[in-house]
Amino acid sequence: MLGDIARNHVIPTAIRYQNTLIENVRGLKEIFGKDFEKIGKEQIVLIKEISAHIEGINTNVEAMTEARKKANVLTDAQKMAEMYCDKVKPYFDVIREHCDKLELLVDDEIWTLTKYRELLFTR
Repeated sequence: MLGDIARNHVIPTAIRYQNTLIENVRGLKEIFGKDFEKIGKEQIVLIKEISAHIEGINTNVEAMTEARKKANVLTDAQKMAEMYCDKVKPYFDVIREHCDKLELLVDDEIWTLTKYRELLFTR
């Protein structure tokens, strides 16, 4: 489920926001010429940061999936559980960290999932 949510909700939303930033930078370049790098510096930093988190999610989801495949071929339930605990579960925190960072970077208006701070006020 974690991999599915990350790849089917978090990443597409982050890419959509990143594309908005890219269009903004293009507009700044069109208007300000070479001075756009100074004016659009923060947007460019955000674009790079979003890219790094997207890459972090994809890399770790792939690695987690491979670890799951190895665990799933085991026939001994105890060994399978240990493999999941030792080899699969550690990816959860890494993937979640990247998703949490994107949650903070992406505009609230396009974020498709409930944000943590919104959960505090949900009844």
